[in-house]
Amino acid sequence: MKITSGGVCEPGSTLANKTGGWRNFRPVYDYDKCTKCGICEIVCPDMSISLREDDFFEYNYDYCKGCGICANECPADAIEMVLEEK
Repeated sequence: MKITSGGVCEPGSTLANKTGGWRNFRPVYDYDKCTKCGICEIVCPDMSISLREDDFFEYNYDYCKGCGICANECPADAIEMVLEEK
């Protein structure tokens, strides 16, 4: 597709682009500390966190880039960033 000045791009979806494969660190929950506040889900720029049936949260590591924002913002310190092992 050729883009010119003032051109319009077609909308798309990132669901087809699994972007989590290059991260160096991955977030891991400590469910004993988790208060189920949902801040992690709200602040995740990749929308890779979703609510489970038991009201805890889980990661979709296909899309998580390991930025650590969730761990930084967690008021209960329930998320640890651990080195990704390939």
